[in-house]
Amino acid sequence: MKVLITNDDGIYSKGIYALYEAFAEIADVTVVAPITEQSAVGHAITVTLPLRMYEVYRKDRFFGYGVNGTPADCVKLAFSDILTTKPDLVVSGVNKGANLASNVIYSGTVSAATEGAMMGVNAMAVSLASIEFDDYSIAAEFALFFAKKLSKSKDMKETVWNINIPPLKRNEIKGWRYAIQGKTKYLDTFEKRVDPRGNTYYWLTGEKIIERTSEESDDYLLERGFITVTPIKYDLTDCELYKKLKEGEENYEFN
Repeated sequence: MKVLITNDDGIYSKGIYALYEAFAEIADVTVVAPITEQSAVGHAITVTLPLRMYEVYRKDRFFGYGVNGTPADCVKLAFSDILTTKPDLVVSGVNKGANLASNVIYSGTVSAATEGAMMGVNAMAVSLASIEFDDYSIAAEFALFFAKKLSKSKDMKETVWNINIPPLKRNEIKGWRYAIQGKTKYLDTFEKRVDPRGNTYYWLTGEKIIERTSEESDDYLLERGFITVTPIKYDLTDCELYKKLKEGEENYEFN
């Protein structure tokens, strides 16, 4: 199996190394990731500046390629100029912090996986739902487990598998569940501050607003100790509304 690994926390993060170690045992792994942290950049791509790529070594051996761009840039560049053949799988992560509910729209981790899906490759985004919890081994282990399941599937390559791991010890995790995208969101506010030179700047803060509609949602199940796997797609069409509009009485005249 040929696997492309990327992330948004940067190529020197602990989470991406955990993924690399797990997959390198069974796959031909290529790592292409941002040289610096690119959290919450969404699906941004770089169009006004040149991209530069650097060989990165970790633990005294070649690890992968660092790019001065976004997670989506990394996947595009990997497919275009680094990989000689299309990979079987794109894995993005392991992210520090959850990517679920409304947050997926901002996530560089999810967007990197989405770019892989747009290329027609099985893709997953893997996140550890904590900033403080520092053990990525379970997340990497589950990613490998789920990758083996995906390798048997041939008809879901436009799907992104968004995986969130609770910050628990292995014996505390209750198992894993397929989940729908939840409704939890943040009420964004900005804290106004003044720097030592007297210039005003703003720091994004926010309050978590929990709005659950289902016990099958990712946020609900994650809080109860389950690993969640949510299938998401990059097609943003409101198909239900589209169908209603098509069946309506619109005559499409424009006067």
